[in-house]
Amino acid sequence: MENLLLTRIDNRLIHGQVGVTWVNHVGANLVVVANDEVSSDKVQQDLMDMVMPESIQTRYFSIQRTIDIIQKSSAKQLIFLIVRDVHDALALKSGGVPIDKINVGNMHYEEGKEQISSTVSVDEKDKEAFRKLDELGVKLELRRVPTEGQQDILKLI
Repeated sequence: MENLLLTRIDNRLIHGQVGVTWVNHVGANLVVVANDEVSSDKVQQDLMDMVMPESIQTRYFSIQRTIDIIQKSSAKQLIFLIVRDVHDALALKSGGVPIDKINVGNMHYEEGKEQISSTVSVDEKDKEAFRKLDELGVKLELRRVPTEGQQDILKLI
């Protein structure tokens, strides 16, 4: 599926950095947010749409709906897929979404998590999910913005 340009893990989902910098960098014309909570929350969707250029379409799907329909997308839809956490990414990959590369941008620190970079914190379940994605052949890079050098997240966990 050549039109799935990049998948990003960012617990903020769509925000200014994604809406401007990343969309332009990957050349997307469609941003798909795959998240069960946001897929049914019009207020959150409207807030995220506010930071997107008018020329870029957005879709908000549950994890299962994304699995069911993403491969039916038109070749003209150049997709930037965003998920909130590594577990959603693993569910998509395990469900058949042809993810071959994941950009890890932001996973907030919370109690019980270890900070492995300035913007990414993980616990043992997160580490296990990253290792499983690696076993499934997914390239994993940690990079906040396109101009930053990328790091192999597996070397940090």
